[in-house]
Amino acid sequence: MTLDLRVTRQLPATPAEVFEAYTDAEKQKIWFSILDEQPGIVEIDVDLRVGGQQTAVWGPSRDMLFRETQTFLEIDRPHRLVTESTGSTPDGMTMTTRIEVTFEATDGGTLMTVVQSGFPTPEIRDFFATEVMVGAFDRIEAYLVRTHGTEPTSV
Repeated sequence: MTLDLRVTRQLPATPAEVFEAYTDAEKQKIWFSILDEQPGIVEIDVDLRVGGQQTAVWGPSRDMLFRETQTFLEIDRPHRLVTESTGSTPDGMTMTTRIEVTFEATDGGTLMTVVQSGFPTPEIRDFFATEVMVGAFDRIEAYLVRTHGTEPTSV
């Protein structure tokens, strides 16, 4: 049995703008910490090509860093992105999942959908669905609102 999650968010920008915010290292460095009260560490490198990788390292301090390396499997700019993601927590726990992201134009902007599969337990999947992905969507939306001067359109 495979454990999957599917989450969506309506975002106030075009698919190209959302795709760019999601994949551009400099934009990610902004939205990763846009809602944090205290600035932490955010280091991101992106080689956006099939077979290329994105490496993100972030956390409140050097001794509390999370790390994620995504290998790009499919890129259909600005509609679809598929990666294999290996993440690790500061305590050394690791997990590898497959992430499929789609960017669909809508009247109000873009419907971004994330389907992530391969979770080891229902509890970890549910944590990602209710905390990790909600937080990521909140940050991307705050970035788009700030840079495009539009109002949030969350559903």
